[in-house]
Amino acid sequence: MPSRCRSPWTSVRRSRDTARVLLVFLDGVGIGRADPAVNPFFRARLPALSALLGGEPPALDRSSRRGPGAVAFPLSATLDVPGTPQSGTGQAALLTGASAAEIHGRHFGPWTPVRLRALVEERSLLRRAADAGRSVAFANAYPRGWPGDRGGRRIAGPPLAARGAGVLNRHEEHLASGDAVSSEIVNDGWRQHLGHGGLPDVTPQEAGRHLARISEKHELTFWAHYATDTAGHRGEMSGAVTALERVDAFLSGVLEACPPDTLVLLVSDHGNIEDVRVGHTLNPALGVAAGTAPGLIADAADSLRDIRDVTPFLLDLLDVGD
Repeated sequence: MPSRCRSPWTSVRRSRDTARVLLVFLDGVGIGRADPAVNPFFRARLPALSALLGGEPPALDRSSRRGPGAVAFPLSATLDVPGTPQSGTGQAALLTGASAAEIHGRHFGPWTPVRLRALVEERSLLRRAADAGRSVAFANAYPRGWPGDRGGRRIAGPPLAARGAGVLNRHEEHLASGDAVSSEIVNDGWRQHLGHGGLPDVTPQEAGRHLARISEKHELTFWAHYATDTAGHRGEMSGAVTALERVDAFLSGVLEACPPDTLVLLVSDHGNIEDVRVGHTLNPALGVAAGTAPGLIADAADSLRDIRDVTPFLLDLLDVGD
């Protein structure tokens, strides 16, 4: 299936001064109004993000924020299809560059629709980078045998893309050694619900440092987090604040330990948590580029306008052709 035409940016390939990309996916995080009554970004204590962006998170009236260490920017998530963006088609678009909602006929979620599974497995950023000889890691840990016979129709985009690229290969022993990160950042779910009580009790900062160390060994590292979308669906301010503060602490660990030649790119698939009243929104998804290469960060902010731009931009950066 053809992807949307890539944006007409100047090539920013690895000749620029980066050798690695760390792609951090946050489900359901948009850019909303600067209103602390509804937007937990303006209630939460977010020291890492604030330091990167010069003191304030982005908002609809200032959706691009440039700070000393990063740039935040909006990513359209509507995919040129009427209706409210959803995770299944949004993640497929983000991971492949394709107009997934148009291909499917509508926005769909939360799982990857069966009709789009082959696209995600065969044409994802991870698969194409791996096929081109780049070293690729999916840093999330998943239980062995996942999703099992009963869960085969309920698969999110990130593990589906990882399976297609042959990198869905980190399990509980990798969590124990710090060579994987749980999707919830800490290991509580694995300890309490999956029977792995012996796993270490890691802090968000420690988990972030683990992810940074994983990225040292690969040209492209991908990690996915879903609790932000869950918090948005619950529609409760204190839970949304807690979810964002955990992500911020995690980000502080990532940035503390990340190699200097790494572009850290945070992206989402649609809005949700930024307005606790409504669930999924039509707001732009959040994008943040951070690292020690100001020119590359600026290129990311200038080039990425839509969630479909992420895959072609990174493939170009990694010098992977069509």
